[in-house]
Amino acid sequence: MAEISAASTGVPAEPRPARLTVLAGPTAVGKGTVSADVRERYPDVWLSVSTTTRPPRPGEVEGVHYHFVSPEEFDALVADGQMLEWAVVHGRNRYGTPRAAVEQRLADGVSALLEIDLQGARQVRESMPDARFVFLAPPSWEELERRLVGRGTEGPEERERRLETARVELAAEPEFDVVIVNDDVHRATDELVRVMGIDPVSAGRLDSSD
Repeated sequence: MAEISAASTGVPAEPRPARLTVLAGPTAVGKGTVSADVRERYPDVWLSVSTTTRPPRPGEVEGVHYHFVSPEEFDALVADGQMLEWAVVHGRNRYGTPRAAVEQRLADGVSALLEIDLQGARQVRESMPDARFVFLAPPSWEELERRLVGRGTEGPEERERRLETARVELAAEPEFDVVIVNDDVHRATDELVRVMGIDPVSAGRLDSSD
């Protein structure tokens, strides 16, 4: 028997939920920088805002970069089932993704990007296996180490802890669907949105709209 489509019956089809794209990679690889570039150049992409127990860094804005909460508040969110994923990062602070906001954007058909760590990406794969999983890689280990030291936000002990974590995270690259090398922020961003099914916007096209 031939399948009867919604179009042939005149009944509007239900909108298909959008597909989530998950961006992960080792510490200091530039996930936040690429996400900020997406936010600035591709406003149609919705970026999930993670919740964290760590204090804000200079220049970080509540609700834009993260939702900053106390450990007790974070525990309550987890207990209530409000986290799509969460993890303890670098053996210290907790990070997580609010579930409701992600599910609502996907149901609305909005292109959604989730920037998280490796542990979180594995949890999302279990609950949303149809998502795209993108690994952001450094050009080299030496460049990754230079970036971590150069940003100056951690002391020597914390830097070594993060570098040890990065070694483990780099080994997880084969678990991902796509690998993007972050050797240039704009190029990496354009490659990321292309994976999401969005045509990259050139600098010339951006300038012409000013």
